[in-house]
Amino acid sequence: MLHLAENLKKYRILKNLTQEDIAEYLGITPQSVSKWERGESYPDITFLPALANIFETSVDLLIGMDFIRAEETRHSIHKAANDFQRKGDYASSEKVYRDALLIYPNNPGMILGLAGVLALQGSSAEAVELIEKGLPLSVNEKQKSTMRAVLCFLYLKCGNDEKAKSLSSALPHMRESREVIQPLIVSGLSDDEIDLNIRNILLGDGKEAG
Repeated sequence: MLHLAENLKKYRILKNLTQEDIAEYLGITPQSVSKWERGESYPDITFLPALANIFETSVDLLIGMDFIRAEETRHSIHKAANDFQRKGDYASSEKVYRDALLIYPNNPGMILGLAGVLALQGSSAEAVELIEKGLPLSVNEKQKSTMRAVLCFLYLKCGNDEKAKSLSSALPHMRESREVIQPLIVSGLSDDEIDLNIRNILLGDGKEAG
């Protein structure tokens, strides 16, 4: 019941009800309702149908199953796309992400996932556009670090050497670190070497090419 506390408060406010109203309907104290909404305790499971009835919703929505199912769906999408990438079937992975973006148009994970598979296929300009769109939306620091590292090489491939150098100098001390990537950015890589580095970052196939 991870989302029950916040949902109890949200639905109560939407219905223009007070904690006292809920307590009276259920025959309990307002203090009990207050504790539920603060997440300090949970209602007895037998109260859930009554609460759903008060709020004119379902028990599933009340306890947050819609959110949980959405998270599971997104996880399945990424897994399917990544499995295709591991097999070298980038076209199928791209289709998975493009279809997903019809459902989750502003989801940073889907945006950056599509950007990654486009980068693997050499569609650098569109990949750059998507990464630049997705980075400000993402709150996943590991994801952002990986995509910034990829973006360095994509800038280089698109002829934006100064952007590549500037971004590489700002990378954190992590696996996709400035100590590793910055020397490569300034060394004059061929397109094939750039593509290999992008694949290594996204798929973890080996060490960066120099």
